[in-house]
Amino acid sequence: MIRFALVAIMVLAALPARAAVDVEQVTSPGGIDAWLVEDHSIPFVALELRFRGGTSLDPEGKAGAVNLMTGLLEEGAGTRDAQEFARATEALAARFGYGAGDDTVSVSAQFLTERRAEAIELLRDSLIAPRFDPEAIERVRAQVLSGLRSDQTDPRSLAGRAASRLIYGDHPYGRPGEGTIESVSSLTREDIAVAHRAALARDRVHISAVGDITAEELGALLDRLLGDLPATGAPLPGEADPTLPGGIKVVEFETPQSIALFAQRGPDRHHPDFLTAYVLNHILGGGGFESRLMTEVREKRGLTYGVYSYLANKDAADLWMGSVASANGRVAEAIAVIRDQWARLRDEGVTAEELEDAKTYLTGAYPLRFEGNAQIASIAVGMQVDGLPVEYIANRNEMIEEITLEEINRVAREWLDPDRLTFVVVGQPEGVESTVN
Repeated sequence: MIRFALVAIMVLAALPARAAVDVEQVTSPGGIDAWLVEDHSIPFVALELRFRGGTSLDPEGKAGAVNLMTGLLEEGAGTRDAQEFARATEALAARFGYGAGDDTVSVSAQFLTERRAEAIELLRDSLIAPRFDPEAIERVRAQVLSGLRSDQTDPRSLAGRAASRLIYGDHPYGRPGEGTIESVSSLTREDIAVAHRAALARDRVHISAVGDITAEELGALLDRLLGDLPATGAPLPGEADPTLPGGIKVVEFETPQSIALFAQRGPDRHHPDFLTAYVLNHILGGGGFESRLMTEVREKRGLTYGVYSYLANKDAADLWMGSVASANGRVAEAIAVIRDQWARLRDEGVTAEELEDAKTYLTGAYPLRFEGNAQIASIAVGMQVDGLPVEYIANRNEMIEEITLEEINRVAREWLDPDRLTFVVVGQPEGVESTVN
């Protein structure tokens, strides 16, 4: 086994029971890489897998295939049908979770040390040998279709889909990851099997493990768990070219309250300005009741119960996004206030007090994320997906503290773009007309 010790120690004053997070990079005998945080205080292991690609791998006309496939992984595997698989999982006191997003298929597992071998065999069956039994396919298909029908009457779901179509066009991100009623209804068992081979492969997996396991034990576990997956999966989609012309697109829908999503281009996760933009966004709309958008849109004017913004980083596109809900008769004013705050922050910048308050909150809250094996495993695998080094855990707060007022206001001037801030509004907004097709 090749074993690389990478120093990544962070003192967590708020967590005296876990004084440091020591991350070690492990390579299995079969060449599978993972991050490991050993913790032998309790006989328990949390394992996180992320397969890059996700629902963006769906072929044209097969939207929803990866999502449906992922929902079937625990619905029978190996020699066990769905009920037998569920009973076996319960008997082991294990917990498995499967999910599909635009860029990843996620697999989570938690199990006791004494039942580790049995739990891994069961998990392996679900990844290597899912049965895709006809009755299971129809049961899960019905669940997906029920959700899609519900989405047709949900303004927020309608806004999300309309925004994706507008922004991403023909790119896979422009298609709904859950599929449509028509596409999901027509998916065959072979489509599901193709999606399985495309999405679950060794060339795109990121892994983290936290808990009562050594590097040597983890290496053997990984080869057993994943060694029989295909070496390579389907090609990943190319870069998207987001359409963000500014203006407003209205989608008429009978409801007393309009939902508005808004977006502009944002920095890539590895851009030198990213962390500064992250702090800036906290001040703009990511800081809850302390943010400017919440103060101006809700507290001062009572236009909404909630408004927020965030940096939305995907593998093939990077946006700065947000959302607000407001009564049909007041949503026009809410949009105007959001645009005004976008422009004011760009032109006038943040204050020294706002910057210091944001730093205090963000650096103080960060250690609280590392409470529990499952949370640490999720953070560690997310860092790998984002291409961050292990040292980021130790250095992140220091990097935030080093951000100056001059720097954050330069980022505000260079990145905030109210003229390109594009709104998609679902509802019956009064005084709001479409300026975007």
